[in-house]
Amino acid sequence: MQTPGSQSSLHRANLERVVRAVRMAGSLTQAEIARSTGLSAATVSNIVRELKDGGTVEVTPTSAGGRRARSVSLSPDAGIVLGVDFGHTHLRVAVGNLAHQVLAEESEPLDVDASYADGFGRAETLVERLIVTTGIDRQKVIGVGLGVPGPIDVESGTLGSTAILPGWGGINPGDELAARLGVPVYVDNDANLGALGEMVWGSGRGVRDLAYIKVASGVGAGLVIAGQIYRGPGGTAGEIGHITLDEAGPVCRCGNRGCLETFAAARYVLPLLQPSHGSELTMERVVQLAREGDPGCRRVVGDVGRHVGSGVANLCNLLNPSRVVLGGDLAEAGELVLAPIRESVSRYAIPSAGRQLSVLPGALGGRAEVLGALALVLNEMGDSTLLESTHPATTPAFT
Repeated sequence: MQTPGSQSSLHRANLERVVRAVRMAGSLTQAEIARSTGLSAATVSNIVRELKDGGTVEVTPTSAGGRRARSVSLSPDAGIVLGVDFGHTHLRVAVGNLAHQVLAEESEPLDVDASYADGFGRAETLVERLIVTTGIDRQKVIGVGLGVPGPIDVESGTLGSTAILPGWGGINPGDELAARLGVPVYVDNDANLGALGEMVWGSGRGVRDLAYIKVASGVGAGLVIAGQIYRGPGGTAGEIGHITLDEAGPVCRCGNRGCLETFAAARYVLPLLQPSHGSELTMERVVQLAREGDPGCRRVVGDVGRHVGSGVANLCNLLNPSRVVLGGDLAEAGELVLAPIRESVSRYAIPSAGRQLSVLPGALGGRAEVLGALALVLNEMGDSTLLESTHPATTPAFT
């Protein structure tokens, strides 16, 4: 029997530390594992050998700094994770493994505001289709990450604002999807998942403090502090769209006037151009026209960038992130929107905070949130589960 402080419990804890480091990063060299866990190189070497023999990790030759090294990643056969992302106009599902490999991905149009029951029914169908397409063993699915376009109440698990998804009032999205799929479901808002996706696969790699800004039908931010998503006690951290820019400005859906969202979100921006560009105009089309030189679209994109930059400057003054990643359709405008953001940051942020900040477009485009949903499962799942089959413990490990 293991007791706290015993040699066996210490060994178990070290196994879990190594698995956790690899799980979070996707792959690491043994030297990187030693640095991130604080374990000695010899201890890491022995643990990696044990995990490899048990089928938990794979080891492949690589190079680091011009020297030969060994890259360690979780075995692709150790488990499967699913990502489900509900946008206001789409549904996207992805299948991945614990080695951070995306095995399949598919999306389809969806009016998520219309009916939560229809949305979850479509999600269930799409998940089943991808499972069949990839030929994976359903028994290996260990969890689902779910993204929704609104804040999640940390205590109840329900959507924190019915003004965002009026047809979802009182619904617990995680419980609803878990009942349909029969596996644990982890839920977060789309901006947080975008931050996770970019941090693991995109423009946020290697950064421990960043803000992911998503400008779509609303405006939100996913905040990463010391390598972890910061949600706040009620789950509403990052609602940058409701920073007040003009107390006499337009009335926002939150009830206040002049919120950043009323100057930047698609629902407020598109009507400015529809009289001259048609009622079917989308933000994606605005960005395309701006890149092609349309003066009206270029002006609107630049104005949105300046307004978003004011919000980013506030974030710099409060949190001092080292990087801001812009997501959503607006990111495709490149320097047409990034340059005005930097201009506002330079004007309104504390100089020392502004100088340390880099502002980049997201590398994942519309995939950021669904890949972040995969990363959410990888973040939240326990390490003990991965070890039970090959390293059973008679009592829980002491951590």
